[in-house]
Amino acid sequence: MSDGQTTADARIKVRKVTDIHSNWSDQGELTEGKFSFQLILDNGAEEALIMPTAEDADVLMDLFGESDEIYFDTERRVVIFNNLK
Repeated sequence: MSDGQTTADARIKVRKVTDIHSNWSDQGELTEGKFSFQLILDNGAEEALIMPTAEDADVLMDLFGESDEIYFDTERRVVIFNNLK
């Protein structure tokens, strides 16, 4: 990849979420677990990890399912949902 291409890729601040991997991890007996979502951006050009509370993860799952397209602002760390059904 040329230096020009690398520089152009670094300037991109909003990327399309092309895949989402979810995870829940045990934090010990009688302790709430932790949720995380790995956002694959622009078919693997970049990745982002978000770690919401259980309540926020529930809302995010609904929004993921109701959105035609999802974007992620890498600078501000904002998930953007487009064309909600």
